[in-house]
Amino acid sequence: MRKPMIGILPLVDIERESYWMLPGYMRGVEEAGGLPVMLPLTANRPELEQLAASFDGFLFTGGHDVAPTLYGQTPSDLCQEVCEARDNMEKILFPLVFERNKAVLGICRGAQLINAVLGGTLYQDLPVLRPSAVPHHQMPPYHLPSHPVSLSGPLARLLEADAIPVNSCHHQGIDVLAPELEAMALAEDGLVEAVYAPGKTFVWAVQWHPEFSCAVDENSKKIFRGFVLAAQGGDRA
Repeated sequence: MRKPMIGILPLVDIERESYWMLPGYMRGVEEAGGLPVMLPLTANRPELEQLAASFDGFLFTGGHDVAPTLYGQTPSDLCQEVCEARDNMEKILFPLVFERNKAVLGICRGAQLINAVLGGTLYQDLPVLRPSAVPHHQMPPYHLPSHPVSLSGPLARLLEADAIPVNSCHHQGIDVLAPELEAMALAEDGLVEAVYAPGKTFVWAVQWHPEFSCAVDENSKKIFRGFVLAAQGGDRA
């Protein structure tokens, strides 16, 4: 049986001028039955149109801060390093896969990027702009849970739970939710931790990091399985 091909957005080390990949992204897709492929870093629209048409699903990975200009704000001193090349690529690629109803999973930055491209906004720095007792930026080891989230919608149905513990490593987060998205997980302080697009077959994004925990956590495995199954054309929950 043909495995669904999953295009994974590359991680970028600006200082070393290199593209790289965390193995957890690859392994999460592989163990769920998909064939992961790291994409080239390009903002060439014809090339991105070809990629959007060729792959069955797309994983928008974590990484640098999303540039505030992408959601209509002026960068402040609170914003950390951005990667203009990734922003330029993803603001073109995501609408292409969204309009084609391809399966999409966003993780951390990926969730923030999807919200921004669809018209939402972000907190440029949670500790200053939305201080909370919830530990949103934990120290290693990253596979261990940091705080609970309450679940709703398709994620609650997939995991058969009203709440789960998750790991957490981010200083930015969703502020105004994009019109085409709905929340399906909230932290105890009310911060949106997972979203989906009700009008699409499978466009999901989580603020936590299943790529770090999928080796030991069944909920993380289920998220990858749901994503790959949707890319394959199965029941998308």
